[in-house]
Amino acid sequence: QLQVVESGGGLVQPGGSLRLSCAASGSSLEGYAIGWFRQAPGKEREGISYIRHNVGSTYYSEYSDSVKGRFTISRDNAKTTVYLQMNNLNDEDTAVYYCAVDRWGVGGLHEDDYAYWGQGIQVTVSS
Repeated sequence: QLQVVESGGGLVQPGGSLRLSCAASGSSLEGYAIGWFRQAPGKEREGISYIRHNVGSTYYSEYSDSVKGRFTISRDNAKTTVYLQMNNLNDEDTAVYYCAVDRWGVGGLHEDDYAYWGQGIQVTVSS
């Protein structure tokens, strides 16, 4: 069973930045697709970004319209951690953020694309 762990959440002021990390306990993420989702209070969980396994030195990624241009997803060279760099945060970004893993390496922005989920981590944007 793959255990997925998020870290890096917290409180940030509007316009600020945070970097979330996603790792799998006891396992590399090499070859897997990783997705980031978020759920704001009273709203459904939303897929915001994902990154596929690499083809050569290139990683394919996608973003939802709500975060495109502000968030960047990346993987470390050791393929043990996936990051979500979040810039220019606003109060609409306040949510619990989840990392999810697709062992088939395809991913997507839908929950059904993933079999393994982290517990979630709170991100609060407030002055």
